Amino acid sequence: MENLSQLPPTQFILYADQGIDSHLVRLLLEEKRLNYHLHTIDDERPEELSELNPYRTLPVLANRDVALYEINVIFEYLEERHQFPRLLPITPKERAQTRLLAWRLQKDWLSEAYTLLTHPDSFDANKAAQAKKSLSDSLITLSPLFGHKPYFMSDEFGWCDVILLPLLWRLPQMGIDLPRHLCRPLIEYQQRLFERNSFKASLIFKDYP
Repeated sequence: MENLSQLPPTQFILYADQGIDSHLVRLLLEEKRLNYHLHTIDDERPEELSELNPYRTLPVLANRDVALYEINVIFEYLEERHQFPRLLPITPKERAQTRLLAWRLQKDWLSEAYTLLTHPDSFDANKAAQAKKSLSDSLITLSPLFGHKPYFMSDEFGWCDVILLPLLWRLPQMGIDLPRHLCRPLIEYQQRLFERNSFKASLIFKDYP
């Protein structure tokens, strides 16, 4: 593992894999326009990872001052430390509402994606079938919400969009094909936001040696 004490104070290292959470944090870093090195870790986790994260899960965002390994904690840290561009609204009420909405997205949609994207060694076909139906039905039902405002229930790009885009990008991988006649607002939302510069940059793996 790198000697983090030698990093500049504004330099991060992101230890990540190809998973949805790692993609989410890459998008977050790109949206915040932060300087980071990406260190890709494959299936085998090095023992040294436990020095940064006792659970040895990915992603881990580290610099010389801190090592963080939970996506909401990473987001809150970056939102407080690097306030431009803001990904939460200005008022306490609106911030609380956005946090609740983000929590629901993680509980209702990301949790199903985790099931569908499980490593083949622990993949459960029955649970995956249930998750696929649940996620697909929910996306179809709530598709009109994506047509009300430029971003997900907001006039500004925010935390909920950061959560949603890596999930929507993986719908084909999860075997979910949304019917266009029922999901036009959602499909147009994802097509438009997939063209966002930060999202395009989040798809590029630039490994740190």
